[in-house]
Amino acid sequence: MPPYLSITTDIEHELIIKKSRFITNLKRVTTEDEAIAFINQIKKQHYKANHNCSAFMIGEQHQIQRMSDDGEPSGTAGNPMLEVLKRNDVHNVVAVVTRYFGGIKLGAGGLIRAYAGAVAQAIETVGLVERLNMNNVTLTIEYAQLDKINYWLTTNNYPLPTAVYTDHVTLTLPIRTTDIAFFKDSLNTLLKQNIALSVDEATFQEIPYHKVE
Repeated sequence: MPPYLSITTDIEHELIIKKSRFITNLKRVTTEDEAIAFINQIKKQHYKANHNCSAFMIGEQHQIQRMSDDGEPSGTAGNPMLEVLKRNDVHNVVAVVTRYFGGIKLGAGGLIRAYAGAVAQAIETVGLVERLNMNNVTLTIEYAQLDKINYWLTTNNYPLPTAVYTDHVTLTLPIRTTDIAFFKDSLNTLLKQNIALSVDEATFQEIPYHKVE
């Protein structure tokens, strides 16, 4: 399955360019109707604004793509916004950029940079998550092994587990489905013994995504 990325959460982000206010609202949606309803909500909220330009991509394969310049010169707002969504490969996200004109004209090139930059800054600010098939893995260890395992998990970029302390320590943490065999073999090698693991049914989970440059 190709990576499925989206924004961490909904966000409102403001940018001032030559006295014009560019207010970007990003929202996660699942249908075109939800996206349109959100655009209309922002238009109603900012009814005094000069423009409420928008773009969205819906679907596993970005099957639905829409954009609107909302009165700005053709191609200077909606398309640059959509291109930023494409470049970040975000799924099921609608972007609305509200502009309050500050009295200084930006020209076509300036508008393109402003609308694209507004969406790009909002995405960078809020961050991305990646949806993955993951399993919750549970293992039972001795107390003497806990520090060693936690150090190994940290150095190998695994999340720290939740722990239950009884006569043993029971650890539970989410592991990518494709990584379970490697995870188990690596722990057996680390502790020089076979560890019994219980693996729950796979589910989609979201984890922070950091782009590899």
